[in-house]
Amino acid sequence: MRIVLFLFVLFHKGFSVYNSRISSSAAFDISIQNKISSPKSILELGFFKPAPSSSVGDRWYLGMWYRKLPNEVVWVANRDNPLSKPIGTLKIFNNNLHLFDHTSNSVWSTQVTGQSLKSDLTAELLDNGNLVLRYSNENETSGFLWQSFDFPTDTLLPNMKVGWDKNSGLNRILQSWKGINDPSTGDYTYKVEIREPPESYIRKKGKPTVRSGPWNSMSDADTHGKLRYGTYDLTVRDEEISYSFTISNDSFFSILRLDHNGVLNRSTWIPTSGELKWIGYLLPDDPCYEYNKCGPNGLCDINTSPICNCIKGFQAKHQEAWELRDTEEGCVRKTQSKCNGDQFLKLQTMKLPDTVVSIVDMKLGLKECKKKCLATCNCTAYANANMENGGSGCVIWVGELLDLRKYKNAGQDLYVRLRMEAIDIGDEGKNNTKIIFIIVGVVILLLLSFIIMVCVWKRKKRPPTKAITAPIGELHCEEMTLETVVVATQGFSDSNKIGQGGFGIVYKGRLLGGQEIAVKRLLKMSTQGIDEFKNELSLNASVQHVNLVQLLGYCFEGGEMILIYEYLENSSLDKFIFDKSQSSKLTWEKRVQIINGISRGLLYLHQDSRRPMVHRDLKPSNILLDQDMIPKISDFGMSKLFDKRTTAANTTKIVGTFGYMSPEYAEDGTYSTKSDVFSFGVVLLEIIFGVKNRDFYIYSENEESLLTYIWRNWKEGKGLDSIDQVILDSSTFQPHQVKRCIQIGLLCVQERAEDRPTMLLVSVMFASDTMEIDPPGPPGYLVRRSHLETGSSSRKKLNEESWTVAEVTYSAIEPR
Repeated sequence: MRIVLFLFVLFHKGFSVYNSRISSSAAFDISIQNKISSPKSILELGFFKPAPSSSVGDRWYLGMWYRKLPNEVVWVANRDNPLSKPIGTLKIFNNNLHLFDHTSNSVWSTQVTGQSLKSDLTAELLDNGNLVLRYSNENETSGFLWQSFDFPTDTLLPNMKVGWDKNSGLNRILQSWKGINDPSTGDYTYKVEIREPPESYIRKKGKPTVRSGPWNSMSDADTHGKLRYGTYDLTVRDEEISYSFTISNDSFFSILRLDHNGVLNRSTWIPTSGELKWIGYLLPDDPCYEYNKCGPNGLCDINTSPICNCIKGFQAKHQEAWELRDTEEGCVRKTQSKCNGDQFLKLQTMKLPDTVVSIVDMKLGLKECKKKCLATCNCTAYANANMENGGSGCVIWVGELLDLRKYKNAGQDLYVRLRMEAIDIGDEGKNNTKIIFIIVGVVILLLLSFIIMVCVWKRKKRPPTKAITAPIGELHCEEMTLETVVVATQGFSDSNKIGQGGFGIVYKGRLLGGQEIAVKRLLKMSTQGIDEFKNELSLNASVQHVNLVQLLGYCFEGGEMILIYEYLENSSLDKFIFDKSQSSKLTWEKRVQIINGISRGLLYLHQDSRRPMVHRDLKPSNILLDQDMIPKISDFGMSKLFDKRTTAANTTKIVGTFGYMSPEYAEDGTYSTKSDVFSFGVVLLEIIFGVKNRDFYIYSENEESLLTYIWRNWKEGKGLDSIDQVILDSSTFQPHQVKRCIQIGLLCVQERAEDRPTMLLVSVMFASDTMEIDPPGPPGYLVRRSHLETGSSSRKKLNEESWTVAEVTYSAIEPR
């Protein structure tokens, strides 16, 4: 019986293109030059090396990519069994397609078993990216014996499905690469859970990290939805539960990839002026996507501050930990529910809880579902199982409510079981209560007015306190009265508001002696607890440096926790470098002054401070400028003390801002002074180029971040390309000095922490124009995956709706 391998081969570097039909006795030799091409030359199958040679030698893989996107590998055959040389043979042998290495050992095969051969076999790479093994006889209707679409690696292509198929018995999953440069099987999976209702999960070593929420198509039908440049399909049938997507234009390229760090990345390339412009977004794209972010019975709402809340009728299990943003233990009922007499609290626009502890009955409507929940003593909540045609089916939860979140517009109703007294009373009772509240409110208002008049009268009778009249330099972080702060800010007037962060509002104030101050009023609902407040106060008061914002005083009175800082006239650095109307004020000389000032401030924090610390959230908006444009690092709310004898530490609470976080911190929670060095490098490069690292895709059609763009230009000898025009126009512009600063910045943002310099070495490099500097390696975190020399993965965080970078700041604080 004749067995044929039907392959299309594309030869590069001067080789011609031809179609190849090879029998089992005439195998196809594959190498770097010999690549298999799909019929229309849309995709290629060939050898790639994801990283430069290492101590373990070269690692070569048989992979697939779009011909126009050679840096984006979409499928890998021998991901856990690399070759030492890019030489191999593809051959159909024993009814399977095999890859043999240069020593004739089989390193990968299709592993088809239990099939009786009906005719000759053909292996072919299709234009949709599916590598198939099938019968050669065109009259055969038995379909594919094997297809790569059933065995994806980390990437989903258009019309490819992830999920369960009854006929094949397969549950197709995405499994991440192990690392940016390591295609072997990684820790993360994206999988559709076969249950009622079905859900999809991203898991790390089996533990959920992201959950989609129940798929609301429980009927024997498909649910279709729109994507920016295509559509998606959720199929829920007796014979299939799957997700897939299509693209709206054949000239577009689109993929959905599970990154090595557990993030789903949708990327689309659109032809623009002869080039391919990248557009994409990531999931998770906000903190509430993190699985069970707020713990059992905790509700995550990105539109509140803090984002974690307890459901009405529940309270934090450990209040002190909750105030410190440690929400892992979640919430518990204030009063235990009874089997009889309970009622339900309706929560709208909800992502339903994890259905791992649920019971589904598709025959019941919502009213019957309520009755069933009431009759089941351990039922904690109920909802419609299917939202099509107004809602149908019943799902009840019989345990703690896990992974709850509230959406702004999407989601559905969830009914949570509570004791009668925990539910809002009826309309009549509400009206009576409203009247009582109005009366009580008027009485309280009159009483407060009287108290304020007495306080003002007393203040006029006594001389101003030292805290009010003392010069700023003499305050030495004194305790101020609440009255002082209220008067200074005109009663926390909105007209005095100059900023707002995750922990409170900042007001401009003026003491009676004339000194201007910045007043940070911590929100009561987001305070970190009395001990934490005192600890932060102590931490801020312990640093004294010309390039650090000075803490002048504090107020801890009447339930208020307030920090008073020196007021800086020129706001923050981001208002200048990213605003074209303001950037002209920053000549090259001024930028050098700012860069040096930031480096000196960080060096003090890392080495010279009495209590060394890692800042953990260095970015232009946290660098303030005084009237002489002297930079001062601010916002130590996320800072962490460290022991100089240790090189690094770990945390499970990742805080900071994406785009400035070092890769080891963002991915593993490992932080050190080198984390700040990475952030400093990003800020330095942003100062020189005048563009946000994470906004850079707007200005470039081919590069995914400012860091990679600068590094690639540097390697090509074009280091000054695209720097801020203001620098070029400055009379103090010195090309050699600018290039040296760029090189230092690239050294700071290298992927491996151990490769980055310390801030002491950075200061030395700035001080000496003759000191030899090492060439920088590839930057970390946002580097594209490639089988070229850089061999990294492109991972960008964008907002799909507006196509603008959404700067996400995690404002969780943990004890120091």
